[in-house]
Amino acid sequence: MDGRGEREWRGPRSWAVVPFAESDRLNSCSSRRLRGGLARTVLPRFEHQQSRVLGTLLVPRKAERRTLWTHRLGTTLGKTSPSAGTRPKPVLSTGNRCPLQPLLLGLLFVLVFFGYGFLSSRRPMPGGVGVRPSVAVGDPDGRPVVALSRMLYPQPKALTPSRSDVLVLTPWLAPIVWEGTFSPEILDEQFRLQNVTVGLTVFAVKKYVAFLQLFLETAEQHFMVGHRVTYYVFTDRPADVPRVPLREGRRLAVLAVRSHARWQDVSMHRMETISRFSEQRFRHEVDYLVCVDVDMKFRDHVGVEILSPLFGTLHPGFYRADRQAFTYERRPQSQAYIPPDEGDFYYLGGFFGGSVAEVQRLTSACHQAMVLDKANGIEAVWHDESHLNKYLLYHKPTKVLSPEYLWDQQLLGWPSVMKKLRFVAVPKNHKEMRSP
Repeated sequence: MDGRGEREWRGPRSWAVVPFAESDRLNSCSSRRLRGGLARTVLPRFEHQQSRVLGTLLVPRKAERRTLWTHRLGTTLGKTSPSAGTRPKPVLSTGNRCPLQPLLLGLLFVLVFFGYGFLSSRRPMPGGVGVRPSVAVGDPDGRPVVALSRMLYPQPKALTPSRSDVLVLTPWLAPIVWEGTFSPEILDEQFRLQNVTVGLTVFAVKKYVAFLQLFLETAEQHFMVGHRVTYYVFTDRPADVPRVPLREGRRLAVLAVRSHARWQDVSMHRMETISRFSEQRFRHEVDYLVCVDVDMKFRDHVGVEILSPLFGTLHPGFYRADRQAFTYERRPQSQAYIPPDEGDFYYLGGFFGGSVAEVQRLTSACHQAMVLDKANGIEAVWHDESHLNKYLLYHKPTKVLSPEYLWDQQLLGWPSVMKKLRFVAVPKNHKEMRSP
């Protein structure tokens, strides 16, 4: 997309996103990584050489420093340079050092310190949840200290499980996130130090644009509070997107997409669109992507506890079921086929995400599989959700979210195992909403 069909609304004091477009030119000979929330191109050879240069000029041995200063002062005062093979004699005694030396060193320190502060383009969000006065941790030799936030919280007990009524760890050691298994205060501070930016993608096509107002208002109350967020709203009706007041550090980007006659096609084209925008835009602007349905509302805290390289969410209708009852695609002709004796969980298509790179791999793989199915004249039983389950079976998620993170209280009530309902369905007439 060339961006002509896009407009952005920002909060009262929102921040500007500046993509590192130049990094695209270097991708063929470099490796990318995310640090401090920015896309960064790293050239190992260059970085190695840079370290070597800094080590030579800025960290000379003590004797070399004294000789260097003595030689320069001698030249300045009209002294001749020592002849080859002779040890240079000091021009100034130890007790009569040049008064310019501490002045120059102090000036250099001030320039470096303030220059770093002004050149840093991504300052952390203000404040810290549950943070106590900081304590200094440093080197006894007088080297610079690092201030670490001091937080008070109950001590974890190795022999006391956080939850004994639910599974909290998968066989491949991925945590399953339930209420009571994590500390929001600790995680908020850790991710705030990393200064991450989270992208929330949602598709509001045709009549589903009517859900945006409630979706965005409740997201501002409960989603990633205290962290930088970009809402990516894909819609065929940009003029109908409501103007919702946003917190500081949060912004809304409206991205125009075309509609499709069948709701199934709208759902399946999400994968293609997210994959394409991940490559063209998202990887320059955010660190994580969270991909959700729009006909929902946030009811309780949904924060950084969900963030991981790749995560999926347990379907509220199948979290108690055996794998034989999962509605996987069972026809071998489909790319989404899963044999009856395989399967870990049944993941829903309305809440998944991870790092931009991992989400791009997932959505690209699902899109390519759907293209092959279409060429072979077959459509998976649950469309993109079927392909999502196939992908997560053979590419294990690094974190699994419990059904707290997508629930339909009207259909399923509120069982006692659900301590909180965080993201819930809005009552609606599906047939009416999906009609032209």
